[in-house]
Formats: sequence, C-alpha cells, structure tokens
Amino acid sequence: MKKFFFLIVLIIGSFNFSYAQDAVTYQTPPKELSELLLAKPTPSVSIDSKGEWMLIMERNSYPSVEEMAQPEMRIAGLRINPNNFSPSRQNFINNLTLKNIKSGISFPIVGLPQNLLAANISWSPSEKKIAFTNNTSSLVDLYVLDVNTKKATKINKTSLNTVIGSAFSWADDQTIYYKTIIKPSNQIPQKSLMPKGPTVQENLGKAAPSRTYQDLIKSPYDEDVFEFLATAQLVKNTNGIEQKIGKPSITNTFSLSPDNKYFLARTIHKPFSYLVPAFGFNSTVAIFDNSGKQIKVLAELPSSELSPSGFDNIMNVPNRFDWRDDEAATITWSMPLDSGKYKNKMEFHDVVYMLTAPFTSAPKELCKTNYRFAGITWCNQQMAFVTERLQSKQLSKISKLNPSTGAMETLFERSNNDAYNNPGAPVLTKNKYNRNVIQVIENGNTILLNNTTGSSPKGDLPFLSTFNILTKESKQIWRCPEESFEMVTDIIDPEKMMVITRRETQTDVPNYYLKNLKENTTQQLTNFNHPYPTLVGVNKEKVIYKREDGVDLSGNLYLPKGYDAKKDGPLPVIIWAYPREFESAKDATQIRGSNYTFTRINYGSPIFWVTQGYAILDNAEMPIVGAEGKKPNDNFIDQLRMNAEAAIQYLAKLGVGDSNRVAVGGHSYGAFMTANLLAHTKLFKAGIARSGAYNRTLTPFGFQNEDRTYWEAPDLYFKMSPFSYANKIKTPLLMIHGEMDNNSGTFPIQSERLYNAIKGHGGTVRYVVLPYESHGYTGKENLLHLIWEEHQWLEKYVKNVK
Repeated sequence: MKKFFFLIVLIIGSFNFSYAQDAVTYQTPPKELSELLLAKPTPSVSIDSKGEWMLIMERNSYPSVEEMAQPEMRIAGLRINPNNFSPSRQNFINNLTLKNIKSGISFPIVGLPQNLLAANISWSPSEKKIAFTNNTSSLVDLYVLDVNTKKATKINKTSLNTVIGSAFSWADDQTIYYKTIIKPSNQIPQKSLMPKGPTVQENLGKAAPSRTYQDLIKSPYDEDVFEFLATAQLVKNTNGIEQKIGKPSITNTFSLSPDNKYFLARTIHKPFSYLVPAFGFNSTVAIFDNSGKQIKVLAELPSSELSPSGFDNIMNVPNRFDWRDDEAATITWSMPLDSGKYKNKMEFHDVVYMLTAPFTSAPKELCKTNYRFAGITWCNQQMAFVTERLQSKQLSKISKLNPSTGAMETLFERSNNDAYNNPGAPVLTKNKYNRNVIQVIENGNTILLNNTTGSSPKGDLPFLSTFNILTKESKQIWRCPEESFEMVTDIIDPEKMMVITRRETQTDVPNYYLKNLKENTTQQLTNFNHPYPTLVGVNKEKVIYKREDGVDLSGNLYLPKGYDAKKDGPLPVIIWAYPREFESAKDATQIRGSNYTFTRINYGSPIFWVTQGYAILDNAEMPIVGAEGKKPNDNFIDQLRMNAEAAIQYLAKLGVGDSNRVAVGGHSYGAFMTANLLAHTKLFKAGIARSGAYNRTLTPFGFQNEDRTYWEAPDLYFKMSPFSYANKIKTPLLMIHGEMDNNSGTFPIQSERLYNAIKGHGGTVRYVVLPYESHGYTGKENLLHLIWEEHQWLEKYVKNVK
C-alpha cells in the first residue's frame, strides 16, 4: 500500500504571490548544507567502572519520514507504538562494538539482531554483562551481551512492554526484572462508530490548575486503549527462565531494594485524568516482596491535577519515595509540613521519613528541610548529602546529614544561575549492594567533586577537586587547560587518580583518554574522525559585549573560512538565541560556554550558513533580569530590545556584521522571543520562528519561570504575547511547526493563529507544517526541506535584500 506524505505551506507576501496556500513537494538545500545535516554522528561510549571495557554505540543520522509514519497512539501524555507496546520516536542505537581499553583492540559483537534498534543500555552489577532492548515492528526483545564471549543473546520468552516506566532492572548477573505484554496487539479495543455517550468532565469545587499538556486522554475509548497498552506483567528472568511476579497492572515505576528482597512499585489506577499525563494519574505506592506479595501500602496518591499553582507549591501528600542505597531495605519519602503551600511561613517546609524492613514499625523522622526536599545522595551510616531547592528564587542548598543522629550542616548554598560557584557533583563508587554512593578518601574525611562544566570568567574549564568535610576546604587537583575543553567522565581509581576524560578543541572532534593525574600520563582511547570537513577553517570566537544598562552579554561568533573583514567588508548576520530569566544581574553576566569546544551541527543550528557567507552569532545571551523588587518578566520586551541592540551594534563595531542585514531566530521560547522582537523593534530584516507559543493566554497557569497566572497578571500576559501585536509584525517572518508537537504550551494552533493574525494585517509571513514531527524534528526529508526553507528565506530577505 502506498503511503502519501504532505507538507502544508501557507504563504503571504513572498515568492511572487500576495497570498497563497500550496501543497509543495519536498525540497533539498544546497549540497554543502545537505552534507552537513546528514553527516554520521560521532559515536557515544559507555565505560565500566574498572576502566577495562568500553562499549561504543553508533547511531544513524535521521530516520525517514516514512519510518515516522508508523502507527502511533498519542494518549495519556504518551506516544506509543501500538504494534510493539513501546514508546514511539526513540533515538535508537544501530551498532555496538566492544573495545578493550588496555590492549586497544576492538571486537565485533556476535548475535546482534539484524537491523539493530537498541535502547536502554545497562551494565550488570558485576559489569561482566550488558543488557539492552531491541525493537522490531511487532515486538520488543531483551538481549544480554556477555563481555567475555562478545556474544549477545535474546533472553526473553514473552515480548516486553516498555510503554511506561523503566524497561528493566538488574538484580544480579543472572536475574533481570522486566514487564511483558499480556495480550497481543491485534486485541486492542476498536473504536465503535456509535459512542457509549458524551464525554463528561466535572469538578466539584476543588482548585485544579494545570499546565497545557498535550496528547491527553479525551474520551472513554482513549481510557480503554491506554489501559490495554499500559497494562503489563512483571516478570523475573533467572538464567532465561521467566517467572511471573504478582498480577498484571499499570506499573508506573518499580525499583528493587539494595538486597533484592523487595521492590517498590507505583501502580496507576482509575479514574484516569483528562487534564494531566499518565505520570500524574491516581496511583498506589506499595512495597512487595520478590515473589510479588504486597507487604505494605505506603500511599494512595490522588491525581496531580489537584496540585496547587505556583512554584514550590505541591500536593499535601507523601512524595519522592526511594530506597536508601547504603542499607539493605530501607525506604525514604518526604512530606510537606506547610500543607503544600510554601507561602505558609515556617522554619522547615518538608520532613523526610524512613522505614526499614520488615516495614511493620512506625516511620522514623530522618531530617527536615528549609526549602523543598529534592533528594539524597547516600554514603554510609554517618554521612549523606541532602539537596533542597526553591524554584521561585532559583536557589539550591546541599547539606551534610548524619543519618544516625539526624544532625545536618549546610555545605553549599547558591543561586542555580550562579555557575561560577558551582562546586560540582560528588564522585560516586559502588558499595556492597552495587549501589552508587559517595566516594570517600583520606580516612573518610574527604570527597571528590567533579564539575564537568567548570564555568569561569575565562569560559568553561571543567575541574576535579577534593573537599574536606570537616574544614570545608576545597582544592582543585586538576583543571582543563585553557586552550581546550576537557572533562572527567569516569574515575577509575581515586587513590591513584586514574581517570577517563573526554577532550575536544575547535579543530579536534571529542575523543576519550585514560589519564594518570599523579604521574601526568595520557593514553588515547578513541580516534573518532572529523564529521564536518566543510567546517574546517571556519573561525569561532567567544565574544563578550555590554548592553546599555551595563549587563555583560556573550555569544559564539562564527565567521566564514578565509574571511577578512578589511577586504571582504561586513557580512549578513544571523542571531540565534533563547531567553533565560535571572534573579540578579550578577548571575546574568557570567560567561557560559567555551571558545574551545568542537563545533557540532544538528538540524536546529544556524551554523550551516557560515558556509554560505553569513556571520553567525549563536547562543547569543538574552538574559531577562529581575531588579529593584521586580520580577524578570516585568520588563521583558525592553530587555529583549537591549539584548538585540547590543549584539547588532557589537558586530557592526567589529566590522564583521552589516547592521542593515540581520536575521533573528530561535526554537520554542526562542521563537517566542523572535516574534516579540519583530513586533516591537525594527532591528531585523527577517525572522525564523520554530515551534513557538505566541499567545500566553493559552498557557494561563504559568510558563517558563513565570509562576503568576493569567488572572493574577493579565496585563503581563497580554504584553508578553506577540499575538497581541501581530498588526505590528511587518518584518518577514518564517514560521515552522511540527504537525504533532507534544510540548506543553506549544500547540500547533499557536503558530496557526499568529500566522492568520499577521496575514490578516498584511504582513509578510510563511507558515510551514512538518508532517509527523513533534516539538523537535527528526525526519530526514522534513529536515532537508526545513533547511531549504530557511535558506530561501535568508537569501531573499537578508543576504540579497535591496
């Protein structure tokens, strides 16, 4: 049966028409741009904790649109392939190779299925085996790769169900738990032409503010389909023998206790919500033994549609259930002390409880937190790190907890946007339960902190440091050299300081190295090739400039190969950005990114056009800063203008940018930014807006970091919406949206309505809908056409403007 694909393009004031609606065939951009887009991605790697074996994972570039057109159910906030009971639109691994780090020899793997579509890579507890799922058109299988024999073997007898939650969980090297289907796909409920009745939703006086989620349940039939696809049987597989555990259920999450004698499960039950995704449905949290017998119900959780609006407000119910990693079978969870309303003034807002097997005693209080509890990183009976966060103020705090006494001491507290003072994350090691816990050295008083970003006034320079728990003294033991970007990815031996790093420069593709930091020796482990020969010779520079109120800004400037400003003159410019909110100008002015990272290209990058004679300012900082008691968005438009003016003026002053030929673009919130800049300034010759939300009244319970509702701040919502000023958008605007956008808030209707509004007021606008695409785009033909559309727009309205 032939499949027909369509691309809807709505045009006004361009391409020699005053208005039109065309069905266009797929187009391809110039060869140079096509080759950049379709370059094979650099492989990713996974290394065992001993530093003995490396798994090299290769992926193809992009699937065809025909592959994306496979059956899909968009339901309960999920996207499901109903033929094989798995999530649709996965980014599969297409080849696996093992490499021995000591010898440097690579080994092909025997037994891999043809047309490998692997996912969910996971090392066994001993790291002698690796498990992964493999998808086919009709089922999902589970394979185990034996590292010693280099052979992969399918171990499941029944097809897996990976619709929701974790795909599988290792218990030991011989035992894996996973969920399986209970009925074949051809038994999926069929939709009757005659409905059972109308779809009715009702609220009886309870406040239920919710975000604008997509792909929700909309009818009783949807409920039946979701229940059919998500219901699964938990199975224990020991040496290839499957044993059913408990009864079929819709298991959102399940996790084994460190001693493997129990598992914690969160099961979904009716009534299903029509307002929130499956992860927010009514559910039961309970502990089971490893035969499936229910031991204790910990909580009956209502639908998250009852969550109060506003950051840091949560439902007044238990949450964040998890196992202690340093004990055999102890469960922990938190509970709000402020009834879930953070505005209720009190010293402590959350309390954390724990309960130890056999789970018959009363829960014990473990600790209390000043902010919202965000999790615990365990070490031992005397130490754990407690993380707290306050989203409304963008604050985080890490404290040392003594689990035996309950004593807490603050170690780090900072703004989430204060990248310079980020100490890094504790280095972890495996304990006797094969759980990751904090690595301690020097008689247990010192830990290692690894910062894989390492923001600084000189740009990102990752570092590894020691931190003395008693004195709180931090000492850097290694930092990335300034003319490269290198991070520690694995700690092989903390005493000998044997580490694995990932290093790149502007000209060197990222590769992996084994380093002895004490002896200062290096062994290269991989030798991946440069995927973009066309970009060799392109000039990249991290530039820093100020906006009119003194806030420092930065961006990545790319100039064409061989370009000389004095000889060649200023170039047409593309500014690509994504706004971010900051509570203070001090945080906003920090330098982000590195001048020495290798340039990567994906479909969303503007860097394609450096090969076509444009100056590119990518990741141009667009901070929106709160000041003098005001929230950041209170003067959103004016700050956008200052950011844009500063960038244009700086490039013109450098002599590389023609201020009369500048385009601006962005994706999602960057598209929202683009439309606003075109509505409120005359700085640009064209704009490109992809998958944006342009009418904030359609996201009335908040957006991004704005927690005020539409009814609390209607004037703000109106003024921040470019839709409100569509009559002023006269600069040519190319709008693009995925036909099946699943991102909260960015419904395709957002682009449809703005297009119609601009068209209705005589603006120049083109609207492209990409078939089958979500919020991010993946189909090869769609992406080639996307680049073609953007190229045509830029050439006509920016580069060759008269």
